[in-house]
Amino acid sequence: MKTILVVDDKPEVIELVSVTLEMGGYKILTATNGNQALEIAYQEHPDLMLLDIQMPGGSVDGFGVCRTLKADPVYKDIFIILLTAKGQSRDKELGKEVGADSYLVKPFSPLRLLGIVNEMLAS
Repeated sequence: MKTILVVDDKPEVIELVSVTLEMGGYKILTATNGNQALEIAYQEHPDLMLLDIQMPGGSVDGFGVCRTLKADPVYKDIFIILLTAKGQSRDKELGKEVGADSYLVKPFSPLRLLGIVNEMLAS
């Protein structure tokens, strides 16, 4: 079973994404900030991360988490989808620069999200 780490500071987003992906047959791990996300990623090595960009004060933001994991040869193979309210073209460009595999703007369709995840993890 493929494992997905869902990282967001909003419990309702974590719940919606988790339920959607569990129905798709995935094992779900969750984190509420960037520091926790890195800790779990290093321990569990998930197949994919859904990562919010904006994190609570004092935590590594989503760009930092993505940059850190993609720079590490052991963890660079984790697929990362930035899932965020920040839909400006500059944010999308920065997402690509730090190594994100995809970018999905909130609000999003849960079915579209599941389709993107299925496509990434089928490869």
